[in-house]
Amino acid sequence: MAIERSTTVASQDVIESKQDGIGHTKIEKPLQKHGGRLEHNETYCGSCFGAEATDDTCCNSCDEVREAYRKKGWALSDPESIDQCKREGYVQKLKDEEGEGCNVHGFLEVNKVAGNFHFVPGQSFHQSGFQFGDLIFFQQGNYNISHKVNRLAFGDFFPGVVNPLDGVQWNQEKQNGVYQYFVKVVPSIYTDVHGHTIQSNQFSVTEHFQKMEAGRMQSPPGVFFYYDLTPIKVIFEEQHVEFLHFLTNVCAIVGGIFTVSGIVDSFIYHGQRAIKKKMEIGKFN
Repeated sequence: MAIERSTTVASQDVIESKQDGIGHTKIEKPLQKHGGRLEHNETYCGSCFGAEATDDTCCNSCDEVREAYRKKGWALSDPESIDQCKREGYVQKLKDEEGEGCNVHGFLEVNKVAGNFHFVPGQSFHQSGFQFGDLIFFQQGNYNISHKVNRLAFGDFFPGVVNPLDGVQWNQEKQNGVYQYFVKVVPSIYTDVHGHTIQSNQFSVTEHFQKMEAGRMQSPPGVFFYYDLTPIKVIFEEQHVEFLHFLTNVCAIVGGIFTVSGIVDSFIYHGQRAIKKKMEIGKFN
C-alpha cells in the first residue's frame, strides 16, 4: 500500500543550509574524548558523553551526539552542556528557525496492518514505553503545529474517489498539544468499462486535539496520522448499458410523463367544471 501525503506547515522560508566541518564557530582547541583539548597534529575524536556504542566510537559533531543519544533512548535535554553543540551554536540555530515551516511531499510503503506516521520536532526515541523527540525538553513551550494537508491518499486515484483530508487546514490558537487524525482505510477495487483494474483505498477520518499537560508523560507536540484497515472491501465496476435496458428506461420515463400529465389534466378539467357549476348555481339564485 502506498501513501502519499503533502503537508504544509507555517511559512515557506528557506532554512539556511548547514556548513561542513566540525562546526561553523571556530574554537582553536575542541574537547577531546579523553577529556583534554585538541593539540597540534592530533586527530580529533569527540566524546559522545556516555552514549558511545563502543570504546572506539567518536562523536565529532552535534548531530552525531544526538544520534548516539537517540540510539540509547536518551533525551538531549541540555545541548549547551555538549561541547560539539555549543561550538556549533546549535541552540541559537533553533532559536533562529523559530516560526519557520516546511513543505513535505512523498510516498510511504507500509504493511497492511494498523500503524501511524507523524511530524514531530527532532528525532524520535522510545523511553519507558513512550515516544519522545530529542528537542521536546527545550521547545515544549512554543512549538506551533498549525498545518495544512494539501493532499493525502492511500493508493492510486480512481474516478469517483473522495479524499476527505484534501485541503484541510488547522491553526493552533493556544497552548501546545498533539493533533491526531484517526483514519479508517477501506480497500477498494475499481474496474472500468475496458476491464482495467485499479486496486486502491478509500478512507474516512476523525480528528482530535490533545492538550499538553504539565507533569504527564505523553507524545511530543506534533501532527499524528493513525491508520487502520477495515476487514471489508468495496468493488466498483463500470458497465455498458444494454440497448434493451436503455429502451426499457426510456419507455418508463415516457410512460411516467404521460401518467403525470394525465393526472394534472384531470385535476385541471375537474376543477374547471366544479368552478363553472358553482358559478351557474349562483346565477339562478
